[in-house]
Amino acid sequence: MDVTTDASAPWLIAGLGNPGPEYAANRHNVGFMVADLLADRVGARFKRHGKAQAQVVEGRIGPPGPAGRRVILAKPMSFMNVSGGPVTALADFYKVPLANIVAVHDELDIDYGVLRLKLGGGDNGHNGLKSITKALGREYHRVRFGIGRPPGRMQVADFVLRDFASAERKELDYFVDRAADAVEALVIEGLERAQSTYNS
Repeated sequence: MDVTTDASAPWLIAGLGNPGPEYAANRHNVGFMVADLLADRVGARFKRHGKAQAQVVEGRIGPPGPAGRRVILAKPMSFMNVSGGPVTALADFYKVPLANIVAVHDELDIDYGVLRLKLGGGDNGHNGLKSITKALGREYHRVRFGIGRPPGRMQVADFVLRDFASAERKELDYFVDRAADAVEALVIEGLERAQSTYNS
């Protein structure tokens, strides 16, 4: 897939998570939370896509007119560990270059609420990224939302599939809002400027 980008090409913002109400508030679903907020901002609701196992919103972010960027917001409905299939199908359908794909996901090795934006790299054991990378290659953008490490001897799988703790929930809306801002900055201003603002 083409990794070059041009100003007219759409962006695909894939918030990663697991479908179903039982997972909705899990740490692993923070990508869905950011995607939902971005959909609210463009004034649209997610709808099932006819050609991919995903829910999508089409819209524009940024200033009105030609300076705004066309975006496809997506929530894969395939479960986290096979996210690559829906993301690939959507990228093909909307003709999105690889460099215009953004995965928004939880990150264990970053403190809670801290953001890191980057292009390419490894999957760090994240099954959603592993699936996307296997399907498309590494050179897509990531917005990494820190959730911290599990306490004590808790297994990673148990930790990511639990809801945010009550203390974390007090700040969750703020952090999700900031992550949505970071996605918008990445699309509108480019990676370096977005990193300088949000990679704090």
